[in-house]
Amino acid sequence: MTASDRHLGTGRRNFLKGAAAAALGIGGMAAAGLPALAAQQAGLPPAGAEFPLGLMAEKSGLRIGSTDVRSDLRGEVAFRAEANADGTADSVRLRMLGLRMSGELPGDGSRQAGVILIEQEDADVAVQSLLKLTQPFPPRYEQTMVLNFTMTIVQPGARIDQPLVLTTKEPAVLVGQLTQFPPRGDFYQLQNPVDLVRRDAPDTTLATIQTFPVQVGGLG
Repeated sequence: MTASDRHLGTGRRNFLKGAAAAALGIGGMAAAGLPALAAQQAGLPPAGAEFPLGLMAEKSGLRIGSTDVRSDLRGEVAFRAEANADGTADSVRLRMLGLRMSGELPGDGSRQAGVILIEQEDADVAVQSLLKLTQPFPPRYEQTMVLNFTMTIVQPGARIDQPLVLTTKEPAVLVGQLTQFPPRGDFYQLQNPVDLVRRDAPDTTLATIQTFPVQVGGLG
């Protein structure tokens, strides 16, 4: 073998090593973004996409103290999609960015009509809400909304402090079975009665959301 052949052999080996290293580098970068890429290819929203969704819950059943009432609650919730690092490629996490609903409390002979205001309590740190692709074709989704919020109740003439500000003892969990996302007026099922308490008296339930027939999205 001549010196020239040896030089070509060394050059070829160096070239192959460099190509392999480059391929590994590209593979590493691809792996880093794999959950988000796989989710998008599976028909799920990409990380960073934001979704404001209309909410309407007519004739929601509430117990305030010992009184059962019904109220039509309307408002909006907003989510941002995030990669689900702890799950499979067929799901994304949904970080709640804001929640606001309001409605009237009916009056009767002993008390005046009042109002209810529901708002997001704190920044959504745990990010428990989830969107999962349950069937690729035709596409079907399951969305789970996990909501922590405050409820402000103003009821003139009632024997409660005004306003009464309560917080969820445990999160409200709503589940929707969807054929598209974002939803277009789909109904979600409340998985649990939602007890509401004062922050300074978390063991005493002062109000409960018993039924919450909420319709989500496509309400404009």
